[in-house]
Amino acid sequence: MPERPDGKPAVVIGIDTGGTFTDVTLLDLRTGRVANAKVPSTPSDPSQAFGEGLAAILRAGGLAGTDVVRVLHGTTVATNLILEGKGAKAALITTKGFRYVLEIGRQDVPRRSSLFAWVKPKRPVSPAHIFEVDGRIDPNGAELEPLDEAEVRAAAGAIRDAGIGAVGIVLLHSYANPDHERRAAGIVEEVHPDTLISISSDVLPVFREYERSMTTVLNVTVMPVVSAYVERLDQRMEENGIAVPLLLMKSSGGVTSARSVRRAPIETALSGPAAGAVGASFAGASAGLRNLIGIDIGGTSADVGLIHDGRPGLTMNGQVAGWPVGLPMVDLVTIGAGGGSIARVSAGSVLTVGPQSAGAAPGPACYGRGGDEPTVTDAHLVLGHLPPFLLGGSFALHEDEAHRAVRARVAEPLGMSVDAAARGILAIVDNHMVGAIRLVSVERGHDPRDFALLPFGGAGPLHGGSLARLLGMRTVLIPPGPGVLSALGLLVSNLRAEFARTALQRAGAIDLAFIARIFAELEAEALAWFDTERVPESARRLQRQASLRYEHQGFELFVPWTSPGITEGGMVATIQAFHRMHERLYTFSQEDTPVEIVTLAIAAEGVFPPPKLEELAAGGATTDAITARQTLRLESGPVQCPVYERSLLGAGARIDGPAIITQLDSTALLLPGQTAEVDRFGSLLVVERS
Repeated sequence: MPERPDGKPAVVIGIDTGGTFTDVTLLDLRTGRVANAKVPSTPSDPSQAFGEGLAAILRAGGLAGTDVVRVLHGTTVATNLILEGKGAKAALITTKGFRYVLEIGRQDVPRRSSLFAWVKPKRPVSPAHIFEVDGRIDPNGAELEPLDEAEVRAAAGAIRDAGIGAVGIVLLHSYANPDHERRAAGIVEEVHPDTLISISSDVLPVFREYERSMTTVLNVTVMPVVSAYVERLDQRMEENGIAVPLLLMKSSGGVTSARSVRRAPIETALSGPAAGAVGASFAGASAGLRNLIGIDIGGTSADVGLIHDGRPGLTMNGQVAGWPVGLPMVDLVTIGAGGGSIARVSAGSVLTVGPQSAGAAPGPACYGRGGDEPTVTDAHLVLGHLPPFLLGGSFALHEDEAHRAVRARVAEPLGMSVDAAARGILAIVDNHMVGAIRLVSVERGHDPRDFALLPFGGAGPLHGGSLARLLGMRTVLIPPGPGVLSALGLLVSNLRAEFARTALQRAGAIDLAFIARIFAELEAEALAWFDTERVPESARRLQRQASLRYEHQGFELFVPWTSPGITEGGMVATIQAFHRMHERLYTFSQEDTPVEIVTLAIAAEGVFPPPKLEELAAGGATTDAITARQTLRLESGPVQCPVYERSLLGAGARIDGPAIITQLDSTALLLPGQTAEVDRFGSLLVVERS
């Protein structure tokens, strides 16, 4: 979307829906000015908060709907439907012999579950609503047995009579030849015209029947609600006089049109966290840091992702609510650790923190809304890490209630002081987060000490300093708006789509002409998508990728196809890149073992012009930003520390810890021995004093 040449206002707006608040960020493309707003979320109808957020940010800036050139949105609607099991009742039509593909699944037990106590969860479609049909395609796309259209027709009739309005169609090897699936979809439309249909060759045209079936089923179960939601978003934009297209964040860290989301809503399963990862990479690049570990700490959970060379990592093995989703997703680890995480003492006098959360209602005890269980936020307030308010003074905190909860539920049962109990709560939750950071770094072959830590979310900057010390990380970067960074991530995202197809090439029998043909077909799909989305030629980017594995290996790694041409040299370079990645991840490579090429993919990106952020003026005396002083209750004893208002700090300002830095959307804690400096774009660079 080009900027306006007529000198009129041209702003883009990003809206990220959270459990408690909906964050809104506006970027003026002419000046680089960024403005933020928060409105209460409306869980019963998230589009209501979306509309209220639009109205609030336009009103605050004195703007009209006609000044807006782009609206971007991160949504949790699909995620919540899957997590809560509230998707539409669905049926599945599959190849004869595969009725129990969802029930069988994989042999693995979830990582944190007991091998002996784990119970396989109920599948989103029961075998009673899975219908088998005759017909067979081989792995190369040749028809071995024609589709039994009478059986498809009978299945469609049974689905209609059962009152089921969503149907997934997953037939064997349809990634190699989708004809049977498309014909089956046509028959279902004839027999049951009111149903929604999702076919695997459109959603996920790659091999592995369980993952392909589950992704297709999840897609169709969320389709009715997401489609209705997107329609309501369009209405909210109309109410605010905004006539530009709406773009939604995908799990892969790119945005796509509302039209695409209606067809494949499963692509938005990690919409919000993906926006946070994109925002973190942008904030890091603005500060000259391209290798970062971002941790988004909210009220209930913490999302951790690694950014290498300026880009968030992607995975093809993501999960939502324990179900595999075989689409590209930002590689994140999520744990139940946040400001609302509840601290409890078990019968064996063991202190645990999370994953249960006090949520927004009643919330932590210090919110004064009736909560009586101590949380991480209460522990921070007890130790003086927080001022007696949030949201710029508009939300009062009750220190006496926090003390009462920590004393009654933790300190007295364990026979310790209230301060020691609060420090214990924070130590436990910090170590939970350290474990998650190691999962995305050490277990991916990276040393966290080679990265900067970027804590964001409402609670992130309270934990950044202690997490960095536990991990030996030398730099902490706190962006200008840490509590609304996901909304900023929306504003700096590009259009993105992925096109993939399994095209197995056995070791020793790699057919370059076949690979070239598949890549050409995928590129044709990508170019058609560019045309549909009206992406100008100059903004189009294509990246070839391939998944490779050693012969007899059961999993693959995606690597870029490193040569512009499909040549012998390009294939050798790609295989070498695979060896190097395998060595980094698993400490070894097997260069004498034959390599197989499994799936080919094209990542298509429509690049928006990068925004130019407004630079801060050089600051005056740092003391002018001190608004109060309060007592920090450190393990070594109480100390008085200054409280700074961040909006009063100019570029170049330096603050020595211990100190507290407040702003509308978050609070940062500087520990003794740490120093923060404000850079030209308003980020805080925190380092240890030598």
